[in-house]
Amino acid sequence: MACTTILIGKKASYDGSTIIARNEDSSNGTFDPKRTVVVTPEEQPRHYRSVLSHVEIELPDNPQRYTAVPNALLDEGIWGEAGFNEAQVAMSATETLTTNERVLGADPLVTLVPAKGKPGEEGYEPEVPGGIGEEDFLTIVLPYVSSAREGVKRLGELLETYGTYEMNGTAFSDADEVWWIESVGGHHWIARRVPDEAYVTMPNQLGIDDFDLDDAMGAQRDYMCSADLREWMAANYLDLTLSDADLGLAGSEEGAVCADGVHTRFNPREAFGSHTGRDHVYNTCRAWMMQRTLNPSDAWDGPDAEWGPESDDIPWCRVPERKLTIEDVKDVLSSHYDGTPFDPYGNLGTEAERRRFRSIGINRNNHLAVLQLRPYAPAATRCVQWMAYGSNAFNTLAPFFAQVGDMPAYLRDTTGHVTTENFYWANRIIAAIADPHFNDNVNTIDNYRERTMAFGQRVLRETDATVAALAEVGAGTAEVEGVLEEANQRVADELREETDKLLDKVLYTSSMLMKNSFSLSDH
Repeated sequence: MACTTILIGKKASYDGSTIIARNEDSSNGTFDPKRTVVVTPEEQPRHYRSVLSHVEIELPDNPQRYTAVPNALLDEGIWGEAGFNEAQVAMSATETLTTNERVLGADPLVTLVPAKGKPGEEGYEPEVPGGIGEEDFLTIVLPYVSSAREGVKRLGELLETYGTYEMNGTAFSDADEVWWIESVGGHHWIARRVPDEAYVTMPNQLGIDDFDLDDAMGAQRDYMCSADLREWMAANYLDLTLSDADLGLAGSEEGAVCADGVHTRFNPREAFGSHTGRDHVYNTCRAWMMQRTLNPSDAWDGPDAEWGPESDDIPWCRVPERKLTIEDVKDVLSSHYDGTPFDPYGNLGTEAERRRFRSIGINRNNHLAVLQLRPYAPAATRCVQWMAYGSNAFNTLAPFFAQVGDMPAYLRDTTGHVTTENFYWANRIIAAIADPHFNDNVNTIDNYRERTMAFGQRVLRETDATVAALAEVGAGTAEVEGVLEEANQRVADELREETDKLLDKVLYTSSMLMKNSFSLSDH
C-alpha cells in the first residue's frame, strides 16, 4: 500500500507532543473508502484469520479498547491503519517498503500458497497460509501493548513467528518516545527510536540509514532488532559497510567490525533497501520535498544542492529549523511539489517536469491520520487523532479525542455508496470537481482548511479546560467520556457544515468553467 509518513520527536514539536502521521494511499487504479471507529474489547476477535494470507492467530483474552481507521468494505480484510489504545499508545501501520534480491534470497517473504487439487484426490496439496501484513498489524498489536517499546517488541515477535508477505514500516509512540520498526525479509526486523529533537520522513522505501547493533543486542536504548540479525547478516554477506577498519587505515574505530565481518554500526538502507530508477521518481523525491519544506535554508535546488529529488542519501532523520506544528504535518503530507517545476498544477516547469515525480498529496490518498500525544493536557484529553479523508490537496484535518466509546457518524458510517452524507465521499467529490480547475479553487480550499483547523484547535483548548474542571470535582470516567464525545460531535458538525459549503463553492466555480459554457444568454 503506497503511503507517506512523518514522525516528530517531543522536542521537535511545537508543544512537546510526540506526533506520528501517515497518509494511507490506495494502490494505483483503486480507491478504498475509510471509516474512523472505536473497537471495544467485546468486538475484538480472540481467534484472528487474515483475509489475504489466511494466517490464523490466537489473540490474548485481555484486549484494550482502541481506535482504528478500517476499510469500509471488508472484502480484503480490516486494514485498521491508525489509532490509540487505552494505555495511550499510538500506532500507525504501515508504510510499504522496498528491498533487494539479496535480502529476499536470504529470507524469502512468506506468501500464501493455494491448495492444489481437492482433498482425497491424487496429488492433493493443502493450502499453506502466508504471513502477516498491513491488513492485520493494527488489529493484532495495538490492543495488547502499554508503551511504544512494547509495540515494537510485540510486532517483532509476531514477524519472527508468522513471517510477512511484504516489507513494511510501522510507527509507535507514547508520551515520551517515538519508535519506527522496519521488516527485513520474511522474518527479520530492525527498529530505531526517533531522536527527541528530530523528525523523520518516510516514503515507500526502506529508510533507516544508521544502526547500532551493539545497542540493539544489548541495552536497547535507541535500537532493537530480531534476535539473530547479526548471525543472519553474516551468513548472507548483507553488510555493505566499507569502513576505515576494512581498509586498514590508521585511527579506525576499535571493534568497528566484528569477527564475523558485520560492523557494529552499519547502514540498513544500503544493506536491506533499494536504489532503483523507480525509487527516484516515486520515493526519494517525496523525502526531498518534505525536508526541503522543513529545512528550507539548506541548498535543495540547482547544481550546488547537497540533495536533489533523486538523491539516495537523503537523511532518515534530522533536526528542523524550528519546532513543527500540526499545520506543518498537513502541509508536507498534502504536497504536490508546490513552488517547484514538478508541481502538476504549476507553471514553472515543462509538461514533462510537472509529471515527473509522484506527489505526496495524490488523487488516491485514502486518509491521513495524525496521532498527537499532548503531555500537558488532562489525562483524558492527551490523545488526539487528527483525521482527513480523500486527496490531501483538497481536504482539511480535524481533531478527535481518542479516549471515547464511539466516533461521530460523519466519520464512522462510510459505506461503498457515494454520498455527501459522510466525510469520506464528500471529500472525494470535492477533489474530483476542483482538480481540473485547481488554481481557480485553491483559495477557497485554503480558506476552508484554515477555518476548520482553527475551529478544531479552539475545541481542544476549551475541552481541556472543561475536563480539568471536572477532575477537580472528582467526576467519573463516564461523565468525562461524555464531554469528549460531545466535543467530537461539535467538531464533526462544524466540519460537515463547512464541507457542504465548500462543495457548493467549488461546484459553482468549476461549473462556470466547463468547456461547453457560452456567454450569450437567452435573456
